[in-house]
Amino acid sequence: MEEIVVTAEENIRSAERNKKEKKKFKPWSSNDWVLFCMASLSVVFLAVFAYAPLYGLVLAFKDGDGALNIAQAITDAPWCGLDNFVYFFTEPEMANIMFNTLGLNILQLLINFPCPIIFAVLTAELLSDRFKKFVQTVTFFPHFISWAVFGGIFLILFNIDKGLPAALYNMGLISEKFDILGDPNWFWWLIIGTSLLKGMGWGSVIYVAAIAAIPQELYEAAKMDGANRWHKIAYITVPSIAPTITLFFILSVSGLLNNGIEHILVFQNTLNLDRSEVLDTYIYTYGLTSTNNRLPRYSYATAIGLIKSFVSLFLLVLGNAVCKKISGKGIY
Repeated sequence: MEEIVVTAEENIRSAERNKKEKKKFKPWSSNDWVLFCMASLSVVFLAVFAYAPLYGLVLAFKDGDGALNIAQAITDAPWCGLDNFVYFFTEPEMANIMFNTLGLNILQLLINFPCPIIFAVLTAELLSDRFKKFVQTVTFFPHFISWAVFGGIFLILFNIDKGLPAALYNMGLISEKFDILGDPNWFWWLIIGTSLLKGMGWGSVIYVAAIAAIPQELYEAAKMDGANRWHKIAYITVPSIAPTITLFFILSVSGLLNNGIEHILVFQNTLNLDRSEVLDTYIYTYGLTSTNNRLPRYSYATAIGLIKSFVSLFLLVLGNAVCKKISGKGIY
């Protein structure tokens, strides 16, 4: 009996020694160093292009508008406190600009966000692999066309004199030409429709990959239990990709103040300016360009960008908290 106890104690001590030996640092192999160098590149990239430029945020609290040398303005321009922020909140046009920014982005969130999910689910249900690849190729292609070219197609298509309105009018299908490009009431729908055509296929890539990772045994078991396609989608596909949907939803909510400026500028003109002027185009026009003998307002643009960053951070935290409260899933 004593021998058994002694043997057990020796085994316990041996196991403890093995654990300590495993915790000891092992020399890195060549593969470990390669992985470390590859990971370090991303850290260097963020440090140079994301964190180092944060020093320029001091320009939001200085009077550096119209400076010829921005780097010199950051260090030598006089301090002005919160004047740039006060001007932003008291700007008469800001109410309409914020209405356009939030209104357009909320509509895109309600319409454009679920469309790639629905498209990915429907694409996954296609039986023919050849036809599925054809559909994916056709819908992915517009993503690789620049907005200057893709938007130019619609500028020609909706031209009131030579485009679709003129063709419909000449055929007698409409009694009066409609100006899609110049009517402010059409602008939001023009942006939503073109962004959907250009980005729906590419936006579904992540969801298609998430659906492909779902174990096929779940679908086979559901089929044996008598589930049809709609049952599989509702009870297997959608719940399985819910974490991915939650992640992109939170990121979309955090970007409610951001618009694709290249997309907006393609269709923006003096006729639809009442509905096309959003926060990003306002920063570009008044903060970074010099027009009508007016110098660029670098400090003012920096202040607006800083406000956008704080609002985006707040929306990110709020969206994550709400999603975790409702579904139990979030980014962190």
